[in-house]
Amino acid sequence: MHKMTEENLKNAFAGESQAHMKYLIFSQVAEKEKKPNIARMFKAIAYAEQVHATNHLKVLAGIGKTPDNLEKALQGETFEVEEMYPAYNNEAKLQAEKEAEKSTHYALEAEKIHAQMYKKAEAAAVVDKDIELGDVYICPVCGYTVEKEAPEYCPVCGVKRELFKKF
Repeated sequence: MHKMTEENLKNAFAGESQAHMKYLIFSQVAEKEKKPNIARMFKAIAYAEQVHATNHLKVLAGIGKTPDNLEKALQGETFEVEEMYPAYNNEAKLQAEKEAEKSTHYALEAEKIHAQMYKKAEAAAVVDKDIELGDVYICPVCGYTVEKEAPEYCPVCGVKRELFKKF
């Protein structure tokens, strides 16, 4: 593939991915505001953006078998834990941006757990096995992730157990 086409597809993938997430967030806002049809419209268009992103990633040969996908996911989480979020958090502290500091801290703490989960899954997938996985609970405020049972209070942000989302 020509370098310019590859870069264009990478940029398109990033844009479609961001649009997908943004529209899902907008859908949640519309739901809270009791506008179910606008919420549904945002969800539908978010799905279309996901289709676009998937198509671009396929053309970029960015989707492999599960062990390869887990390795890519682990690399991404490791980069976020070791480099990206510590740097972003330090910059936010330096500039006294309290909300940005909190947001990057929340993400860093969750990404550490995600990396551990991907590492465990990758070890199983490379020998063509699945993992044992209990219920997964996600804190809706900071993204803290825990398996089996949510804590009484989130150890990162203090949210009550009842608010955790179960997967």
